Amino acid sequence: MKSGLIVIVDDEQMVTSAFKTLLKLEGFTNCVAFNNPKEAIEFLEQNKPDIIISDFIMPEMNGLEFLSASKKLYPDVSKILLTGYADKENAIRAINEIGLYKYIEKPWDNDDLIITIQNGIERSNLLDKLHEKIDELEAAKKELEAYSHNLEDLVAQRTADLYQAHSKLKGIITNCADGIIITDKNGKIEQLNPATENLSGLSESHLLASNLSDILFGGNLQDVFEKCIEDGEAVLRDCSIANTLTEKQIPVEVNFALISQENEDSASPKFVGVIRDVTVQKETDRLRDDFIATLTHDMRTPLTAEIQTLDFFLDGTVGDLNDRQKMLLSTMKANNEGLLGLVNSLLNVYKFDAGKIDLVKTNFNVKELIMQRYEELKPLADKKNLEFIINFEPDNDFMINADRQEIGRVIANLCGNAVNYTNNGGKIEVTVKEQGGDFLFSVSDTGNGIPKEDIPHLFKRFSQGTSRKRSTGTGLGLYLSRQIVEAHGGKIWLESKVSKGSEFSFILTDVAVKPIKERLSV
Repeated sequence: MKSGLIVIVDDEQMVTSAFKTLLKLEGFTNCVAFNNPKEAIEFLEQNKPDIIISDFIMPEMNGLEFLSASKKLYPDVSKILLTGYADKENAIRAINEIGLYKYIEKPWDNDDLIITIQNGIERSNLLDKLHEKIDELEAAKKELEAYSHNLEDLVAQRTADLYQAHSKLKGIITNCADGIIITDKNGKIEQLNPATENLSGLSESHLLASNLSDILFGGNLQDVFEKCIEDGEAVLRDCSIANTLTEKQIPVEVNFALISQENEDSASPKFVGVIRDVTVQKETDRLRDDFIATLTHDMRTPLTAEIQTLDFFLDGTVGDLNDRQKMLLSTMKANNEGLLGLVNSLLNVYKFDAGKIDLVKTNFNVKELIMQRYEELKPLADKKNLEFIINFEPDNDFMINADRQEIGRVIANLCGNAVNYTNNGGKIEVTVKEQGGDFLFSVSDTGNGIPKEDIPHLFKRFSQGTSRKRSTGTGLGLYLSRQIVEAHGGKIWLESKVSKGSEFSFILTDVAVKPIKERLSV
């Protein structure tokens, strides 16, 4: 079946009937025939054809007049004129004047007629598509002209916006009280603001020819940059800048951030660092710590005296007591001992933070120290029906060189926490290893575990429990443990999974002491 609306006009009904029959046999089903040209015009005003076929000699309106009227309605539709040999000259004139597609002389060859009709329909369709494309191009051209007309204004406005934003940013950076620098992955300074010049006492040209490590002391820049690449940001604390004009060390804190790059795999990442002078903060911290140290030191004497006085009452020195009196006095003693413990912890924190504590390192037997702490905690573990296991892998005479009292404090803190936070019927396992002269201590439990987001805060001062549950302690135990381990040049860490338990570990490097017989044989 062939598509396309064919309109046939001939004043002889026999001709139009023959046409329709022939076209139907050839598969053209959409064919309309008229014997009156005016009726055909009325039809064309409401319906667009794919091809128009008209006889030349017709009453009222000849073929040329009909096709001329049709052209006004549909200039691109293919038009065929049927004519006799005598009207050949008029047909040629119609081609020039009307834009006739073809003329066919009577009598026609059916095969040629069908081919001409098929080609005419295809021509009409191609011209329609061509005009659609032309219309689309015209619309696109108008849009482009409109865009081009506004492009200059748009670019000018965007340029003005960028200039304004750049001016604001430049003003902020220039007038910022904090130093701001941009460095490459090796610490080479590439950009800086005036505050950096003021902090260092060096000119911009001198700083641009320098490395950040030339003016910043304390901390490992490469470690900070690696963390910055991994997390997007990092902070360098407890460092200072040497001011060449005042010849003073200015304590600073530097916040680094990775600058976004088009190519994430670039081998040359850039970092922006904000350098903040923390002199006032350090002085405030010092005054606060001095106040706490003085206050707690002055509290130790009356607390100790009160505890000793309560002991006199409880041991019967001042007379017999009834059970109710003993219970009240025991409660008072326990509370005072807890307060004294807090005072001692605060004093130790102050000493470590102020660098006023000197480690007293001696050679001591590790197993004896661990078993001593184990015996102190065993009654508490038994009370909660806990399985408390010691796995001591080195020889029984394994000795290390460290501060026995402070390392004992760390072991007591870690094991005590495990006992306190493990549910009844749980398990605590202590593991001790020697690894190439290093001392490794771990204590694992089957407690509730610690959420991942809380782990980084546990070794900070006054950290109490997790976001899910707060501890009733002072929040100083783990902080002191970290200070003690790091003062020995070691490292302390935590691995934990919620609802499965936690494992606290610390390592002291190169602390193992060879047995006497081994030392004598060397």
